[in-house]
Amino acid sequence: MADRKPYYTINKASDGRFYFNLVAANHETVATSQMYDAKSDARDGIDAVRRAASTDVVKDNTDD
Repeated sequence: MADRKPYYTINKASDGRFYFNLVAANHETVATSQMYDAKSDARDGIDAVRRAASTDVVKDNTDD
């Protein structure tokens, strides 16, 4: 069986700007970024998400 891991895709919109998706191991898109004018900025956005999301902390803000 192939190793299934989440991954990022960099995409180009019809207006020429770039954005990225975070795709789950089951190939479903779970997050889409803002639009960037340069592909390098989209890559920087991915790096920012990688740094910010590397936590095991879950904060439950529900009233339950």
